[in-house]
Amino acid sequence: MLLEAGPADINPWIHVPLGFSRTYFNSRINWKYDSQPHPQLQGRQLYLPRGKTLGGTSAINGMLYIRGHHSDYDDWHRQGCVGWDWQSVLPYFRKSEDQARGEDDFHGVEGPLKVSDQPYRSVLSEAFVAASEQAGIAPNPDFNGAEQAGTGYYQITARDGRRCSSATAYLKPARNRRNLVVKTGAQATGLVMDGRRAAGVRYRTSAGDGVASARREVIVSAGTLASPQLLMLSGIGPADHLRQFGIPVVHDLVGVGSNLHDHFNVYTSFRCAQPVSLNEVNNSPLRQLWAGMQYVVARKGPLAANGMLAGAFTTSDPSLDRPDLQIVFLDYSMAERTKTAVKSHPFPAFSLMPVHLRPDGRGTVRLQSANPLAQPAVQFGFLQTEYDVQALLAGIQICRKIARQPGLKDFTLDEISPGSEYGDRAGLEAFVRKTGISNSHATSTCAMGVGPQSVVDPRLKVHGIAGLRVADASIMPSVVAGNTNAPAIMIGEKAAAMILEDADRHAF
Repeated sequence: MLLEAGPADINPWIHVPLGFSRTYFNSRINWKYDSQPHPQLQGRQLYLPRGKTLGGTSAINGMLYIRGHHSDYDDWHRQGCVGWDWQSVLPYFRKSEDQARGEDDFHGVEGPLKVSDQPYRSVLSEAFVAASEQAGIAPNPDFNGAEQAGTGYYQITARDGRRCSSATAYLKPARNRRNLVVKTGAQATGLVMDGRRAAGVRYRTSAGDGVASARREVIVSAGTLASPQLLMLSGIGPADHLRQFGIPVVHDLVGVGSNLHDHFNVYTSFRCAQPVSLNEVNNSPLRQLWAGMQYVVARKGPLAANGMLAGAFTTSDPSLDRPDLQIVFLDYSMAERTKTAVKSHPFPAFSLMPVHLRPDGRGTVRLQSANPLAQPAVQFGFLQTEYDVQALLAGIQICRKIARQPGLKDFTLDEISPGSEYGDRAGLEAFVRKTGISNSHATSTCAMGVGPQSVVDPRLKVHGIAGLRVADASIMPSVVAGNTNAPAIMIGEKAAAMILEDADRHAF
């Protein structure tokens, strides 16, 4: 049985690549979480979109297909996660993938997840790649190949102008299986515990509460924010914290909800000298109509891509041995980006978004209430170390350097954000603290490992609890250097293989 709190993935904007700008604030298919106020971010709360539909956040995200750096997984292995080094996880990336470019040592072609080049390269994205090379960043035709560093064009989890979420890739082909029941509109509210064994799941629907009993295992895949919440509601977590809410402690597992990682980013935006950005489409009903016609008739045009066509991986300091910055090029700029609206500037513009990939900061997910329908309390650790601040400042300067190169010279007018008035370090740091946001790549709150802060072992079984696994991005010991959807799907593939192996051995 699969329990999904949200509806089936029938909203048409889910399946249109550029439609994620519409799902971004749709409360029917988006949990629309808010973080706690952050003193280090001038007291701001951060908006945290998360998918609430079949496919989860893979149904509403930006679809960039990035696996991270090879050494990220070797680091996991060195932390005690045997079987999770790069050479061990690569077969599961390849197994999941149907790569439009064809098969090679790094890519597969027979998997369910469609991975493709975007259907066009805008004049601005081409100018960005040229300018990045002129700024000293080497070209890279495949960020998921032999080397991550460099500049080039992003692939996305889509094919023929249609998003390929995990539900499209995996669930849709399996829906007719006799041994599968999919129950939407059913929010898991807690685990049924038989001593220290997970025996089932309690859930709530519009028709009332229900219980699903598990003959073998319960697998929690509620995401980095909700998976630890569900464990804590069930009495698995830091004992003192659970007692604050009157929750009987089943297992004092201190790592549950700790170790929260995420990438952090800001936007640098530039007024464009020519009317060639997506802002013109966003601000013109006539151009929107034309884009819609292109998409409906031929699955072409702006709606068939995601507006983030190109990017780069580089370092904030030349002494580093691998990228700690991702530069995302956006064919548009945003005057407003909140949980209620995304609005473009009323003039041509584009953005370069530096993302810090290897943060020091760690946060927590905790309960706000014993009510399972309440949001979790999310507290990030952004910008608490000198390195985390300096990396973002370096990223801004790299974006400015790229914008000054001949490749972008004919397109770049003035800098909208941060703006020329932000020149010294103090001013730029204030800008980062005032405007920086979560990159929606939260991980590691049910971290895999063998130490006292870990939650699951390398087979994703929860320490000290029988019949229970966690299989989502929360199990990453540390966040990978890149977008997290591809690694989350790899985790699902590897989890499935281990579940089948253990079932054959009756080891559950």
